[in-house]
Amino acid sequence: MTQRHKVFVSYHHANDQEYRDKFESLFADRHDIIVSKSVQIGDIDINLKTETIRQKIRDEYLSDSTVTVILIGSETWKRKHVDWEISSSIRSTKNNSRSGLLGIILPSYPRGSTSKYNQYTIPPRLYDNLNCGFASIYNWNNDPKKVQKWIHEAFLRRNTILPSNSRDLYINNCSDNRLSWEN
Repeated sequence: MTQRHKVFVSYHHANDQEYRDKFESLFADRHDIIVSKSVQIGDIDINLKTETIRQKIRDEYLSDSTVTVILIGSETWKRKHVDWEISSSIRSTKNNSRSGLLGIILPSYPRGSTSKYNQYTIPPRLYDNLNCGFASIYNWNNDPKKVQKWIHEAFLRRNTILPSNSRDLYINNCSDNRLSWEN
């Protein structure tokens, strides 16, 4: 029996749209292992106030998702919207339950001479949750059985491990200084 979960995909819209489209095509459309709850380009007016954008994402997209997948490319860690989406998804409120969390390293992610990620080039809130055991991180894979297993494990962790959500939210996108998110 296929275990399907409602998945919100967070990513860098300008750089990684191709991978987001491929992720949803593979796992929502072709293999039917997820129900996409993601924001589509143009769904939210970027000229709205910051708090209005956060509220719309939380109340209209994250409200009934059960797992948030972060697609990690070369500049995902810099994006304020990714930070806000992670923070909102791992918070349990009276209107929204907590989602599981996992990261997927995209083929476009710069690795240098190692196959491992650099802690300063992944979203800091995701890194905090890797450290406390709430989240996991994997390399991109097209195998629906593997991805389904990752998503289901994140779903199960959401109510058994407390997430780390104590960082201040990004106010703006980060600069090129990779150490700028340390606090």
